[in-house]
Amino acid sequence: MQDKIEKLGNGSIIQHGQLNDRVYLMKLDSTDCPSTILEEINNLARKNKYSKIICKIPDHAAPVFLSGGFLPEAQIPAFYNDSVAAFFVSKFLNSDRLLDIETDQLNDLSEMLKTQDSITPRNGKNNADITVRKLEKEDYEQITDIYREVFVTYPFPIYNPGYILKTFQNGTQYFGAESGGKLIALASAEVDEEGKNAEMTDFATLPNQRGKNLSVLLLNTLEKSMKKQGINTLYTMARLNSVGMTRTFLKMDYCYSGTLIKNTHIAGKIESMNILYKHI
Repeated sequence: MQDKIEKLGNGSIIQHGQLNDRVYLMKLDSTDCPSTILEEINNLARKNKYSKIICKIPDHAAPVFLSGGFLPEAQIPAFYNDSVAAFFVSKFLNSDRLLDIETDQLNDLSEMLKTQDSITPRNGKNNADITVRKLEKEDYEQITDIYREVFVTYPFPIYNPGYILKTFQNGTQYFGAESGGKLIALASAEVDEEGKNAEMTDFATLPNQRGKNLSVLLLNTLEKSMKKQGINTLYTMARLNSVGMTRTFLKMDYCYSGTLIKNTHIAGKIESMNILYKHI
Protein backbone atom coordinates (compact mmCIF):
# COMPACT_ATOMS: atom_id res chain seq x y z
CA MET A 1 0.00 0.00 0.00
CA GLN A 2 3.07 2.27 0.07
CA ASP A 3 2.95 5.33 -2.17
CA LYS A 4 5.13 5.65 -5.27
CA ILE A 5 7.86 8.18 -5.91
CA GLU A 6 8.05 9.05 -9.62
CA LYS A 7 9.32 11.66 -12.02
CA LEU A 8 7.23 13.95 -14.22
CA GLY A 9 8.32 16.17 -17.08
CA ASN A 10 12.06 16.79 -17.24
CA GLY A 11 12.74 15.74 -13.68
CA SER A 12 10.06 17.03 -11.30
CA ILE A 13 9.54 14.54 -8.46
CA ILE A 14 6.17 13.48 -7.08
CA GLN A 15 4.92 11.01 -4.49
CA HIS A 16 1.41 9.63 -4.82
CA GLY A 17 -0.75 6.73 -3.68
CA GLN A 18 -3.71 5.56 -1.64
CA LEU A 19 -1.90 5.50 1.72
CA ASN A 20 -1.63 9.28 1.95
CA ASP A 21 -4.54 9.65 -0.49
CA ARG A 22 -2.81 12.52 -2.28
CA VAL A 23 -0.31 13.70 -4.85
CA TYR A 24 2.74 15.45 -3.38
CA LEU A 25 4.91 17.51 -5.74
CA MET A 26 8.16 17.25 -3.80
CA LYS A 27 10.40 19.07 -6.27
CA LEU A 28 9.56 21.16 -9.33
CA ASP A 29 12.39 20.89 -11.85
CA SER A 30 13.58 24.32 -12.96
CA THR A 31 13.19 23.34 -16.62
CA ASP A 32 9.58 22.19 -16.27
CA CYS A 33 6.74 24.52 -17.15
CA PRO A 34 4.55 24.98 -14.04
CA SER A 35 1.30 24.94 -16.02
CA THR A 36 2.19 21.67 -17.78
CA ILE A 37 3.15 19.92 -14.53
CA LEU A 38 0.02 21.27 -12.87
CA GLU A 39 -2.17 19.75 -15.57
CA GLU A 40 -0.42 16.37 -15.23
CA ILE A 41 -0.83 16.40 -11.45
CA ASN A 42 -4.51 17.31 -11.66
CA ASN A 43 -5.11 14.50 -14.17
CA LEU A 44 -3.27 12.01 -11.96
CA ALA A 45 -5.30 13.01 -8.90
CA ARG A 46 -8.61 12.78 -10.75
CA LYS A 47 -7.73 9.42 -12.28
CA ASN A 48 -6.91 7.92 -8.88
CA LYS A 49 -9.62 9.83 -6.98
CA TYR A 50 -7.14 11.29 -4.50
CA SER A 51 -8.60 13.80 -2.05
CA LYS A 52 -5.64 16.19 -1.80
CA ILE A 53 -2.78 17.62 -3.85
CA ILE A 54 0.12 19.27 -2.00
CA CYS A 55 2.96 21.04 -3.85
CA LYS A 56 6.24 22.52 -2.65
CA ILE A 57 7.16 25.15 -5.24
CA PRO A 58 9.36 28.23 -5.72
CA ASP A 59 7.62 31.58 -5.41
CA HIS A 60 7.68 32.30 -9.17
CA ALA A 61 5.43 29.27 -9.75
CA ALA A 62 2.95 30.17 -7.01
CA PRO A 63 0.70 32.43 -9.15
CA VAL A 64 0.13 29.60 -11.65
CA PHE A 65 -0.94 27.21 -8.90
CA LEU A 66 -3.06 29.80 -7.07
CA SER A 67 -4.90 30.60 -10.30
CA GLY A 68 -5.52 26.85 -10.63
CA GLY A 69 -7.45 26.67 -7.37
CA PHE A 70 -4.62 25.96 -4.90
CA LEU A 71 -4.50 27.51 -1.44
CA PRO A 72 -1.29 28.53 0.40
CA GLU A 73 -0.73 26.53 3.60
CA ALA A 74 2.86 27.47 4.48
CA GLN A 75 5.83 29.45 3.21
CA ILE A 76 9.59 29.40 3.84
CA PRO A 77 11.58 32.53 2.90
CA ALA A 78 15.01 32.27 1.23
CA PHE A 79 14.51 28.51 0.79
CA TYR A 80 16.22 27.87 -2.53
CA ASN A 81 19.85 29.01 -2.72
CA ASP A 82 19.33 31.43 0.19
CA SER A 83 17.17 33.69 -1.96
CA VAL A 84 13.99 32.19 -3.44
CA ALA A 85 11.03 31.49 -1.16
CA ALA A 86 9.19 28.16 -1.15
CA PHE A 87 5.42 27.87 -0.97
CA PHE A 88 3.42 24.86 0.16
CA VAL A 89 0.13 25.09 -1.75
CA SER A 90 -2.74 22.61 -1.61
CA LYS A 91 -5.96 21.69 -3.35
CA PHE A 92 -8.63 19.69 -1.54
CA LEU A 93 -10.53 17.54 -4.01
CA ASN A 94 -12.96 16.05 -1.49
CA SER A 95 -14.61 18.01 1.31
CA ASP A 96 -14.30 14.95 3.58
CA ARG A 97 -10.57 15.68 3.76
CA LEU A 98 -11.40 18.80 5.75
CA LEU A 99 -13.68 17.06 8.24
CA ASP A 100 -12.58 16.47 11.83
CA ILE A 101 -9.75 18.98 11.67
CA GLU A 102 -7.76 18.87 14.91
CA THR A 103 -9.25 22.09 16.33
CA ASP A 104 -8.09 21.47 19.90
CA GLN A 105 -4.53 20.79 18.75
CA LEU A 106 -4.51 23.92 16.60
CA ASN A 107 -5.65 25.95 19.62
CA ASP A 108 -2.89 24.36 21.72
CA LEU A 109 -0.38 25.24 19.00
CA SER A 110 -1.57 28.84 19.07
CA GLU A 111 -1.01 29.00 22.83
CA MET A 112 2.43 27.39 22.46
CA LEU A 113 3.47 29.97 19.87
CA LYS A 114 2.36 32.79 22.18
CA THR A 115 4.80 31.54 24.79
CA GLN A 116 7.58 30.51 22.39
CA ASP A 117 10.07 32.97 23.90
CA SER A 118 9.68 31.27 27.28
CA ILE A 119 10.49 27.79 25.95
CA THR A 120 13.85 26.89 27.46
CA PRO A 121 16.32 25.33 25.03
CA ARG A 122 18.14 22.21 26.11
CA ASN A 123 21.38 20.87 24.77
CA GLY A 124 20.31 17.23 24.84
CA LYS A 125 23.49 16.14 26.63
CA ASN A 126 22.03 14.78 29.82
CA ASN A 127 23.46 11.28 29.35
CA ALA A 128 27.21 10.83 29.34
CA ASP A 129 26.93 7.25 28.03
CA ILE A 130 25.18 8.34 24.82
CA THR A 131 27.13 9.10 21.66
CA VAL A 132 25.96 10.30 18.25
CA ARG A 133 27.49 9.28 14.95
CA LYS A 134 26.75 9.54 11.26
CA LEU A 135 25.29 6.24 10.12
CA GLU A 136 26.51 4.30 7.11
CA LYS A 137 24.80 2.00 4.62
CA GLU A 138 25.89 -0.98 6.72
CA ASP A 139 23.54 0.25 9.49
CA TYR A 140 20.43 -0.15 7.33
CA GLU A 141 19.06 -3.15 9.27
CA GLN A 142 19.28 -1.31 12.61
CA ILE A 143 17.60 1.72 11.03
CA THR A 144 14.65 -0.28 9.70
CA ASP A 145 14.32 -2.17 13.02
CA ILE A 146 13.86 1.09 14.93
CA TYR A 147 11.38 2.49 12.44
CA ARG A 148 9.31 -0.71 12.57
CA GLU A 149 9.15 -0.48 16.36
CA VAL A 150 8.39 3.24 16.58
CA PHE A 151 5.90 3.91 13.75
CA VAL A 152 2.63 2.10 13.14
CA THR A 153 2.45 3.71 9.68
CA TYR A 154 4.64 6.23 7.88
CA PRO A 155 4.24 8.23 4.65
CA PHE A 156 7.37 6.66 3.12
CA PRO A 157 8.39 2.96 3.17
CA ILE A 158 11.04 3.35 5.88
CA TYR A 159 10.42 -0.22 7.09
CA ASN A 160 11.81 -1.54 3.81
CA PRO A 161 15.60 -2.14 3.92
CA GLY A 162 15.77 -1.67 0.15
CA TYR A 163 14.18 1.75 0.44
CA ILE A 164 16.62 2.81 3.18
CA LEU A 165 19.57 1.73 1.03
CA LYS A 166 18.14 3.71 -1.89
CA THR A 167 17.83 6.84 0.27
CA PHE A 168 21.52 6.55 1.11
CA GLN A 169 22.27 6.48 -2.61
CA ASN A 170 20.07 9.55 -3.14
CA GLY A 171 21.94 11.61 -0.56
CA THR A 172 19.87 11.23 2.60
CA GLN A 173 22.12 11.41 5.66
CA TYR A 174 21.26 9.47 8.82
CA PHE A 175 22.54 10.15 12.33
CA GLY A 176 22.02 7.86 15.28
CA ALA A 177 22.31 8.02 19.06
CA GLU A 178 23.90 4.96 20.63
CA SER A 179 24.12 3.61 24.15
CA GLY A 180 26.30 0.62 24.96
CA GLY A 181 27.00 0.17 21.25
CA LYS A 182 23.28 -0.16 20.46
CA LEU A 183 21.31 2.27 18.30
CA ILE A 184 18.48 3.77 20.38
CA ALA A 185 17.39 6.82 18.36
CA LEU A 186 17.94 8.30 14.93
CA ALA A 187 17.03 11.08 12.54
CA SER A 188 17.88 12.03 8.99
CA ALA A 189 18.51 15.00 6.71
CA GLU A 190 17.10 14.90 3.18
CA VAL A 191 19.59 17.20 1.51
CA ASP A 192 18.98 19.28 -1.60
CA GLU A 193 22.54 20.28 -2.45
CA GLU A 194 21.45 22.29 -5.48
CA GLY A 195 18.97 24.36 -3.48
CA LYS A 196 21.12 24.44 -0.32
CA ASN A 197 18.30 23.25 1.93
CA ALA A 198 17.53 20.13 3.91
CA GLU A 199 14.53 18.56 5.60
CA MET A 200 15.15 17.42 9.17
CA THR A 201 13.01 14.29 9.36
CA ASP A 202 12.44 10.67 10.40
CA PHE A 203 13.08 11.30 14.12
CA ALA A 204 12.56 8.07 16.02
CA THR A 205 13.42 7.06 19.59
CA LEU A 206 12.86 3.61 21.05
CA PRO A 207 9.97 3.71 23.56
CA ASN A 208 12.15 2.71 26.51
CA GLN A 209 14.65 5.49 25.75
CA ARG A 210 12.27 8.44 25.65
CA GLY A 211 12.60 11.36 28.05
CA LYS A 212 16.36 11.68 27.52
CA ASN A 213 16.20 14.64 25.12
CA LEU A 214 17.65 12.56 22.30
CA SER A 215 15.78 14.49 19.60
CA VAL A 216 17.53 17.70 20.63
CA LEU A 217 20.88 15.92 20.70
CA LEU A 218 20.33 14.54 17.20
CA LEU A 219 19.04 17.86 15.87
CA ASN A 220 22.10 19.66 17.25
CA THR A 221 24.37 17.20 15.46
CA LEU A 222 22.41 17.41 12.20
CA GLU A 223 22.58 21.22 12.22
CA LYS A 224 26.35 21.26 12.76
CA SER A 225 26.84 18.78 9.93
CA MET A 226 24.60 20.76 7.55
CA LYS A 227 26.42 24.00 8.33
CA LYS A 228 29.78 22.40 7.49
CA GLN A 229 28.32 21.26 4.16
CA GLY A 230 27.06 24.73 3.24
CA ILE A 231 23.38 23.85 3.70
CA ASN A 232 21.83 27.05 5.03
CA THR A 233 18.07 26.46 5.24
CA LEU A 234 16.63 23.69 7.40
CA TYR A 235 12.99 22.75 7.76
CA THR A 236 10.74 20.03 9.09
CA MET A 237 7.19 18.71 8.91
CA ALA A 238 6.24 18.01 12.52
CA ARG A 239 3.02 16.25 13.44
CA LEU A 240 0.42 18.65 14.81
CA ASN A 241 -0.60 15.86 17.20
CA SER A 242 2.97 15.53 18.48
CA VAL A 243 3.34 18.53 20.77
CA GLY A 244 6.74 17.30 21.93
CA MET A 245 8.31 17.33 18.47
CA THR A 246 6.99 20.78 17.58
CA ARG A 247 8.22 22.05 20.95
CA THR A 248 11.65 20.52 20.25
CA PHE A 249 12.03 22.56 17.08
CA LEU A 250 10.74 25.72 18.73
CA LYS A 251 13.36 25.22 21.47
CA MET A 252 15.98 25.17 18.75
CA ASP A 253 14.81 28.54 17.35
CA TYR A 254 12.85 27.20 14.38
CA CYS A 255 10.06 29.45 13.08
CA TYR A 256 6.51 28.20 12.56
CA SER A 257 5.26 29.03 9.07
CA GLY A 258 2.00 27.13 8.63
CA THR A 259 0.12 23.86 9.02
CA LEU A 260 -0.62 21.40 6.21
CA ILE A 261 -4.16 20.26 6.96
CA LYS A 262 -4.82 16.49 6.91
CA ASN A 263 -1.68 15.92 4.90
CA THR A 264 0.21 12.82 5.96
CA HIS A 265 -0.63 9.22 6.92
CA ILE A 266 1.43 8.60 10.04
CA ALA A 267 0.87 6.67 13.26
CA GLY A 268 -2.17 4.94 11.81
CA LYS A 269 -4.15 7.86 10.35
CA ILE A 270 -3.93 10.98 8.19
CA GLU A 271 -2.73 13.91 10.32
CA SER A 272 -1.95 17.59 9.89
CA MET A 273 1.70 18.67 9.80
CA ASN A 274 3.37 21.83 11.08
CA ILE A 275 6.04 23.46 8.90
CA LEU A 276 8.98 24.93 10.84
CA TYR A 277 12.21 26.34 9.42
CA LYS A 278 15.54 27.83 10.41
CA HIS A 279 18.33 29.65 8.58
CA ILE A 280 21.81 28.78 9.84
